[in-house]
Amino acid sequence: MNLFDLSGKVAIVTGGNGGIGLGIALGLAQAGARIAVLGRNTAKSQAAAEKIRVETNVEAIAVHADVSVPEQIEEAAAEVLQKLGRADILFNNAGINIRKPPHEMTLPEWNEVMSANLTSAFLMSKAVYPSMKREGGGKIINIGSMTSIFGAGFAPAYATSKGGIVQLTRSLALAWAADRIQVNAILPGWFDTELTEKAREEVPGLHERVLARIAQGRWAKPADMAGTAIWLSSAASDYVTGIAVPVDGGYTSTL
Repeated sequence: MNLFDLSGKVAIVTGGNGGIGLGIALGLAQAGARIAVLGRNTAKSQAAAEKIRVETNVEAIAVHADVSVPEQIEEAAAEVLQKLGRADILFNNAGINIRKPPHEMTLPEWNEVMSANLTSAFLMSKAVYPSMKREGGGKIINIGSMTSIFGAGFAPAYATSKGGIVQLTRSLALAWAADRIQVNAILPGWFDTELTEKAREEVPGLHERVLARIAQGRWAKPADMAGTAIWLSSAASDYVTGIAVPVDGGYTSTL
């Protein structure tokens, strides 16, 4: 099991103060990694860091950052390095969604989603790259979506940003392989979170349609991300790079 041991590693999880992000952060902490929770809601991030410390007995800090603001990304990365000394693992998890058909979406709304979901992952990865290279390697995991595979007429900007996440993942994996930095993506299915709770309120019948298609017969819980997150963050995946792994209970395999 030493292949999966993250003791001595530092993991940054953007949007790690709730939902899938918190599930990832808790899983990495259980494997021994110290955690930096990045989020724009400072109180929520502090509560998440405290939860991680109490439940796993590892160091966790809250770092304020709105990842749609480039300057705050640089500041947050510098703060993590100053407080925790290194950055071995980065989860680009933060993201937003604006549910509108394309003919109703404005350009500012489109740009807002792209900035938060795609550009932030590019900039966060650039911000930690020098540290990872200096330490002899690292792991970057980008959180995509089922909509990285197929479209979403009710969320065109979101789907486009998540398709871009897969291509960014492949590009970074090729660019940084020689630096021993593995870059992969996880494509979550339907997880029971605050974000999907809002979707179920806005899209009539969504819950029933989703449940009927999930092969495992249930919506996922944030803890269901932990195993894949640990694998892609650990030495167990050192020869794995540039892939996108669905974690969806079989949703994308069901016709």
